[in-house]
Amino acid sequence: MTAFASLRTALEKRAAYLRTKRELQGLPRDLAIEDLGIYDPETQARQAVYG
Repeated sequence: MTAFASLRTALEKRAAYLRTKRELQGLPRDLAIEDLGIYDPETQARQAVYG
């Protein structure tokens, strides 16, 4: 994998992480915590994108 491809992949993952985190933070608190069990949006987003 070239350096450019690695950089591109990293930037795509970072963008996906930020989008996911923003969406999770935008959920109503009651829905996120009680129904979905999302207590920490940053951790959930990181796990979803990076594994």
